[in-house]
Amino acid sequence: MGQIILRLDRVMADRKMSLNELSDRVGVSNVNLSKMKNGKIAAIRFSTLEAICDVLECQPGDILEYRKDVEASEG
Repeated sequence: MGQIILRLDRVMADRKMSLNELSDRVGVSNVNLSKMKNGKIAAIRFSTLEAICDVLECQPGDILEYRKDVEASEG
């Protein structure tokens, strides 16, 4: 089975947006956004993803990446 990789840090850097600014504009706590930025979450609400995409002017695919498990595909 593959895994979902979060690229929020990359998109934020491209937009030159700080965690504090994104938190203020999206309405999500710094702690939760920090966990998301560092890939330490198991789920995300669509409403949160929509708000992040709106503020960062991006698509969900800019933030989320699916990486296929290489071992599973070779076996």
